[in-house]
Amino acid sequence: MQTNSSSVDQELPQQVSDVTIVDKPLMKRAIGAASLGNAMEWFDFGIYGYLAVILGSVFFPDASPVAQLLSTYAAFAVAFLVRPLGGLFFGPLGDRIGRKKVLALTMILMALGTFSIGLIPSYAAIGLWAPALLLLARLVQGFSTGGEYGGAATFIAEYAPDKKRGFMGSWLEIGTLFGLVISAMLVTGLTHLLGNEAMREWGWRIPFLIAGPLGLLGVWLRLRLEETPAFRQYLEKQAPKEKPPGMVQQWRDLLANSLRPFLICIGLVFILNVSDYMLLTWMPGYLNVVMGFSELQGLAVVMVAMLCMMAVIPFVGMLSDRIGRRPLWMTGCLGFLFLSLPCFWLLGSGNLGLAFVGMLVLGLLLSCFLSTVASTLPALFATSVRYGGMAIAYNLSTSLFGGTAPLFSAWLVESTGHPLAPAFYLMFAAAVGGTAAWLSKESSRQPLAGSPPAVESHSEAVALVRRNRKRRIGMKPLSAR
Repeated sequence: MQTNSSSVDQELPQQVSDVTIVDKPLMKRAIGAASLGNAMEWFDFGIYGYLAVILGSVFFPDASPVAQLLSTYAAFAVAFLVRPLGGLFFGPLGDRIGRKKVLALTMILMALGTFSIGLIPSYAAIGLWAPALLLLARLVQGFSTGGEYGGAATFIAEYAPDKKRGFMGSWLEIGTLFGLVISAMLVTGLTHLLGNEAMREWGWRIPFLIAGPLGLLGVWLRLRLEETPAFRQYLEKQAPKEKPPGMVQQWRDLLANSLRPFLICIGLVFILNVSDYMLLTWMPGYLNVVMGFSELQGLAVVMVAMLCMMAVIPFVGMLSDRIGRRPLWMTGCLGFLFLSLPCFWLLGSGNLGLAFVGMLVLGLLLSCFLSTVASTLPALFATSVRYGGMAIAYNLSTSLFGGTAPLFSAWLVESTGHPLAPAFYLMFAAAVGGTAAWLSKESSRQPLAGSPPAVESHSEAVALVRRNRKRRIGMKPLSAR
């Protein structure tokens, strides 16, 4: 009995200094910089997906339209093969030298990779070197992205107060959708202004070239931030002359001590990224090439749906702080399991209005994940392995199932001859993600593992300590009172 009481004393903060009081202005800057950086990353990814049809004709001109699209998505998927390598490198590095420096480095590499695509000559000019250089640029993008999302989510989660982590984390996905919407609007606007012929000749380069100055802005914003409170406290607890473990030892410790959360993270990211990449990256090309809508119509359907998602995501994030993350993950998974087929039927109805309804329903289901992912996944891991654990698991799952989703979806349509075939893949992913959500622990309104409680004010810290003192007294045996 005494042992249990001692254990409780160690877990609960006994004085105000044991509680992290979040600096609100600094927290807002941190969330803004992380979210804006994520927006820039997804701007880069979005323009590739939304220009997939044009890129196919520029870099693979001898193939049929469907084969061109498949080849472009194959180049998209190849970059995801190196994402786990990026996670293996940047994740443990972020747990050793800090989150801020690594996030600045990933932003630089991402911007360089995207900018270089806009400079690659066409297949007509240099032959096979054109698709080869496209693959090289995509590999640079993929390697840098291996450390981007896990670091950005970790950064926000470690800055946010416990009771608002869902709401604060949801802004990271607002950044994701903002980057995708801006890229869609840019591609749509250029296509309207320049026309299809000019876009295929030279206009497609403009969005990629814009990524250069945007990347510099993102680096500047991130370098101005301070390291997260949780990581600073973790470093303070280390022995002054203690040598940090090597990267290989970090990998071994992660798998030995955090295997269950590692596997749960993979399962959650499976449904997250299959639905994310299928709906937000592949869907415009699907609506254009398979369903017969124009390029502008396909982009417009997805873009308006994303704007609706941006409007609801913060509120769903707030809801997760009240009812928990697991109920929302289960809602999204069950929704995809039962509504994917009807929604894909609407997408293939030939009616633009019905297609939008189908896309909107799928998008709102995806919002259940997007609003909570940045608060759910970092909470799976302790501070000492949080960046590395999330980066490796997230990118391994993304590499296997997310980046390949557009290619696999296009292959399903081509091989089966049935436009509804991708819905079954989405349903399978929902079953896997639902199982992972069921096995996960609720993290809403709880301190991050290995970190002290985090609150917004000194008065909250005092109230928390008082509650915990009463709790400790109530849990002590009578002989000890």
